[in-house]
Amino acid sequence: MSFAIEVPGEAIPFSIQNLYHTLTAASSTDPQQVKSGAQQLQNWEKRPGYYRSLQSIFVDLSLPVEVRYLCIIQLKNGIDKYWRKTAINVIGKEEKDQIRAKSVESGTKEPDARLALQNALMIAKIVRYEYPLDWPDALSSLANNLSLTSQSNNHPLELMRALLILLEVIKELSTARIQRTRASLQTAALEVLQVLGKIYFGKVQTWMNFFQHGGDDEGGAIDSIEQSLLALRVLRRLLIAGWDFPNRSSDVQTAWALLITHFKHMLALATDESSSIHAHIRLLVEKHLRQIAKLHQTLAKDHPAGFALLPDSIELVTAYWSLVSRFGETFGSQTSGAANGRDGDDDDDQSMPIMEYLSLKGLLLLRACVRMVFNPAQVFRYQQAQDKEERSRSRELVRRILLTESFAQTMMQTLVTRFFVFRSRDLRDWKEQPEEWESKEEGEENAWELSIRSCAEKLFLELMLNYKAHLVPPLISVFANVASTQNEDVFLKDSVYGAIGLAASVLDDKIDFGSFLHGTLAHEVQINKPGYNILRRRIAIVLGKWLVVKDGLDRPLVYQIFQHILDKRDPLNDLVVRITAGRQLKNVILPFEFSIETFRPYCATITSHLMALTNEVELAETKLALLNTLTTLVQSVEEAIIPFADQIISFLPPLWEQAGDEFLMKQSILGILSSLISAMKSNSRQYHSLILPLIEGSVKVDSDTRVYLLEDAMDLWATVLQQTPPAAIPDVLPLVPHLFPMLEVGSDTLKKSLEMTEIYVYLAPLDMLASSSFLLPALVDLLEGAKREATGLVLSIIDLLIQSALELGGHAAFMNLMSQLVEYKFLRTVLSGLRGAHEGHQASGPNRSKTWLDVLVETDYLSILSRIVLASPNIFVDAAQAGSAGEEFGFTIQWLLSEWFRHFDNVSQAEKKKLNCLGLTALMQTGQPWILEHLQELMGVWTETVLELYDDDDDKGDDYLVYKDHDALKVKDESAEHEGRRKLLVVDPVHRLDLKTFIREHLERAIAMSGGNESFQAEWVINVDREVLQAFGKLGIL
Repeated sequence: MSFAIEVPGEAIPFSIQNLYHTLTAASSTDPQQVKSGAQQLQNWEKRPGYYRSLQSIFVDLSLPVEVRYLCIIQLKNGIDKYWRKTAINVIGKEEKDQIRAKSVESGTKEPDARLALQNALMIAKIVRYEYPLDWPDALSSLANNLSLTSQSNNHPLELMRALLILLEVIKELSTARIQRTRASLQTAALEVLQVLGKIYFGKVQTWMNFFQHGGDDEGGAIDSIEQSLLALRVLRRLLIAGWDFPNRSSDVQTAWALLITHFKHMLALATDESSSIHAHIRLLVEKHLRQIAKLHQTLAKDHPAGFALLPDSIELVTAYWSLVSRFGETFGSQTSGAANGRDGDDDDDQSMPIMEYLSLKGLLLLRACVRMVFNPAQVFRYQQAQDKEERSRSRELVRRILLTESFAQTMMQTLVTRFFVFRSRDLRDWKEQPEEWESKEEGEENAWELSIRSCAEKLFLELMLNYKAHLVPPLISVFANVASTQNEDVFLKDSVYGAIGLAASVLDDKIDFGSFLHGTLAHEVQINKPGYNILRRRIAIVLGKWLVVKDGLDRPLVYQIFQHILDKRDPLNDLVVRITAGRQLKNVILPFEFSIETFRPYCATITSHLMALTNEVELAETKLALLNTLTTLVQSVEEAIIPFADQIISFLPPLWEQAGDEFLMKQSILGILSSLISAMKSNSRQYHSLILPLIEGSVKVDSDTRVYLLEDAMDLWATVLQQTPPAAIPDVLPLVPHLFPMLEVGSDTLKKSLEMTEIYVYLAPLDMLASSSFLLPALVDLLEGAKREATGLVLSIIDLLIQSALELGGHAAFMNLMSQLVEYKFLRTVLSGLRGAHEGHQASGPNRSKTWLDVLVETDYLSILSRIVLASPNIFVDAAQAGSAGEEFGFTIQWLLSEWFRHFDNVSQAEKKKLNCLGLTALMQTGQPWILEHLQELMGVWTETVLELYDDDDDKGDDYLVYKDHDALKVKDESAEHEGRRKLLVVDPVHRLDLKTFIREHLERAIAMSGGNESFQAEWVINVDREVLQAFGKLGIL
């Protein structure tokens, strides 16, 4: 029997024997042993010698593969975590050297393919970190290792492993963002190319001679073709990453020319139906072709000038077009093979037949050439005069020899007539798997590099945009011949209409689309004949594209067409037709020209059809697309959706349940609800009982769905708050506690949470004041760590709380709030920030201290102090003493007033300028010398603010910030938030007090407290400059 004893990690001493036993346990099938073993390995991973010991176990070929596999995985992960010099618990230099020395040799001899790959990936990571500074000869040593293994024909596996290591290293270095690493790769590229090229071309010659002329060594030929394929994969990567200007290297030119020759011979071998070569060999030849074709396309995309100037490149593109044309002759009749395939590094996916794959690469290559000529700013990178000259020469070469007007016309005609057509397998999949086929077609439009039809459409559009004068007339001519209700060739029409839809932005002023809509499309969409479902789908797509670019179309007719083809009762409106119409409807109702009144007669039917279709489909992606259309519809029609709100609301809960873990769909449902609430405004209260539990379930801290739905749920929550009527405020209050955990620095939802907290203060100020013991600590913590935008919201919330306490709770509520602001160190934070700003402004040059306080934040700080002063100057004095951290008040008020007056010129917003002016003026109520000795600065503030707020041309003008007609602030169907804002606005001193009157009253009071005018003049006014006094006198305040 076997007993697994679990002991604390530190209880097992580290040794290679214990490490082996732990690895054995961690790679077993017993979950408990796996767990304890993994924990022990984690405990040891920071010990010196741990990774060296892992490698020692890995290189022992006599040990179980499972243990060795776990070793190399642990070692590879450790490289990621602890190899960098800046890493904590970095692996020591001696241990690194030992690992590096063993890795290449052991990887070259590794018999297991999985382990060899992981070892190669590990080496690549080491090279990424150490090349070129700590391992300058990395690529040279790998090239030398490759050369040595290639010289022994008795060990073909060693050559394969050496090639694999080099492949992963070049892949890793080619993705490096550090320019030094990429430059070093390019420096060593030639040396690697010479070794690699010799191996590749030698192996190709060996197996091609055998399969063309025969021989005795079939095993050697098979080894050679597998080796040349792996070498070609390395070569492709090297040629792309190793040279910025491949055309300037004679070695690259030689390799390029030989690869083109190989491509020609391999293509003939792969497509020779009479050839007797084995299917496995044919597959390997096809893989060679895929790699070379990918090299052609990638080089043209990444190094356009280099591609064009390499020998025989133009002839190569022409040859690709010939291949594309031949393939197009049979494209429409194909019945087998998958529609697309992955375009990964290995190209092992054989779902795309070789001729289709090569034709796709040919189309991509042609598109790269078109962009090379017509979009050079997005394609070329150049710095030197030679680079500019090569760019110009390559563009001219491609334009003059390849992309002639006649060739562009030939391409356009071929693309439309051969690649825009339906294949029989499309029709079969349409019928048998309608949702899957429609979703695939929609996906291919975005993944055009993987689909020959979608790529043909992209190339067609590029040609139409850049050859308008030559391609528009023949396209219109074909269109005129086809666009007739008497023409019943639906497949030809589908191709031509597809072209007209794609080129809508080019043809919008060349075709009378309005006449086409009335005279042709409106009739064809009603024809009930076999095959016309294809045309109905295409009509939906064409309308979706044209309504985005063409104004003045008969929109009611368009809506009637969509209403018709969304109707399930018509047999020709099969699932594909209706799903396509549902997708395209979004484009139809989005344009700026959309009119609610025009759409209103069709809204009910279309909305019903859309919801029924959403319930009918099964694919999550299709449901999501239709829900997005429904969201757009709700947003576009605004209040016109209200009659159908019950229908929509009743449709969503079952959909939510069906969604399960499809969180994208749930996000979309939350989005629809948000749009619906926004459209319904105060009428949305009837749905609170359904919506509020959804919000709570999505935002509470312990919710499993919070990570997926939080952002959308908060958008919905905010919308509900904005539209909540006064009578419904109690409905939304239970959600308040869920806001507090989100008020922390670094939260992705911090800004939204603060905005919603602000709304809650407007909705229920007394309730929020009652929760201030939870709210204030969170807000104060944010002041020093949050960004400017969040800090502004925090201070706005505190400002609102102060106003609410004064207006709704009276003096007692204000005193309670002030004590909390002192207790939670808000005032200390404010004064500390202002003190830092003051000190930062006292010096200049290198001696000036840096202050973290933003100018706008300082304005907000001083505005909060102004609020407190306006409420009670005496309370302000007490609060300033409490928040000054033991500093003498006289000293505190001295630097504070100095900074306050200095900053006043930086206050740009009129409301805050007046608020600060009121606050500074209110300090005169104290009658204290520390404010009266700043009379000159006060008069400057008064003069500046009064001149800004009063009309210069009217001596009897009023303070424009004072609201006289309070009723004018009311709006129809006022929400609770708007009502709360309005109520605070009308009692805000900024909008209630006339500034001149306020200054006059406080100045007269100060004069009286000083013993009269003469005493005031002699003691305080005498210190004011004559110019300042004269400017103030002109205001006519006294």
